[in-house]
Amino acid sequence: MDDAFTLLRRATDLLPEDAVADNGRTAGDVRGEIELQEWEMALDMLIEIADVHPVSITFWEMLSEAARQMMLDRSRRWCEWRGWEVRHGTIRATLALLGSDEGGRRSAFSGDGRLRPMWDIGHRDAAGRQDLNIARLWVEFAPQLGPGETADVRLAPLRPEQWQHLKPGDVITMHEAGPAAGIAEIIEVLPPRV
Repeated sequence: MDDAFTLLRRATDLLPEDAVADNGRTAGDVRGEIELQEWEMALDMLIEIADVHPVSITFWEMLSEAARQMMLDRSRRWCEWRGWEVRHGTIRATLALLGSDEGGRRSAFSGDGRLRPMWDIGHRDAAGRQDLNIARLWVEFAPQLGPGETADVRLAPLRPEQWQHLKPGDVITMHEAGPAAGIAEIIEVLPPRV
């Protein structure tokens, strides 16, 4: 097994030379950070570039293992998440949690992909009753999401093939126990990139 520093160098080599992040950083900038032994900065820059440029599962696996070795748990989970999206596709939505006074949650949850709520995505069982589907949830740009708050989220369905009918503008409902806990509008659906 390669060490984290070797993995970062190898992942950088997988990027095309013209790869540029939204903030203008390039693979050359990552190499500069690696030379300075700024490993966490190099990891963050690689993630930023990969947000713009399609990359392979191997790339995400390298970053995930590097983050694990550097004990950057949230970064590791994010890289694992992105690798999952390469294999299964990406579903993004704007989620509005109901407030506790509306029957929603009473406390915030961690937005790092560990929550696995159920979703009403329009499926019905043989008797015509609501048939809920499970998907992990990642809150974008926030460490947590609380009652009454709204944020963009990414969903990782337990059975991705059951979610293929969704398209931007569709509204789905999040459930945690019985009644709805939140309402989400789909904003992006991307196919697998494998």
